[in-house]
Amino acid sequence: MTDAVRILTVDRLECGLVHYDWPFARDSANEIAEHWARQTKLNPALFDGAVLLANGARTRMDARDQRVLELDFFEVRFSQFLRWRDVGFPDRSVYNCFAMPALRSGDGAFLLGEMGPSHSCAGQLYFPAGTPDRADVVGDRVDLDGSVLRELFEETGIHVTSGMFTPGWHVVFDSQRIACMKVIDWPKPAKELLEQVERHISQEAEPELARGHLVSARAQLADDRLPGFMIAFLDRMLQQ
Repeated sequence: MTDAVRILTVDRLECGLVHYDWPFARDSANEIAEHWARQTKLNPALFDGAVLLANGARTRMDARDQRVLELDFFEVRFSQFLRWRDVGFPDRSVYNCFAMPALRSGDGAFLLGEMGPSHSCAGQLYFPAGTPDRADVVGDRVDLDGSVLRELFEETGIHVTSGMFTPGWHVVFDSQRIACMKVIDWPKPAKELLEQVERHISQEAEPELARGHLVSARAQLADDRLPGFMIAFLDRMLQQ
């Protein structure tokens, strides 16, 4: 993969959990600890829990002629992930792979969240989501469909079912980020959707989102709070 952002449409994901002794984490232990100490001084809300990264990503066609993205996930500490991310992804064999609910209102607007001040990406705009963790593991596989439902509900209070998913995934490759977008068509208009999200945020003691945002036009993609993978996906979808 190159650093150019590209989008691949696949029919389904197959995500396994593997054991991997990550050389970056082992060889950079001192730098990781020092970086974590600096970051938690700036943001005491950061938590060094377990998260999942991917060290394998490949596509294949199955017996039904469907395109499948296969992903191998392994467990790391959040402090290890943060150091790797913040110094520019020095190990290019590993990916920050996550699933995102691209919730689209009945009148064609996409719901985004502005990350709250306690978040490691505070101020950025993207779909309500998070780095996969142990809550997304079922047996020896990682359930990204379930991650989409869980993250959306936790951050916005919106409950959807997998039956509302549109077929397939839009997978955005942006350097070491692999964003797996699942489009969900919500029947209500954008105004009602945003009001529901804002009510949820106002009732949370420690909300993950500062506020909700709606994007319905390509002109809005000039916002510098949008990461590249979000701009690429929304640009494609808003042209349709």
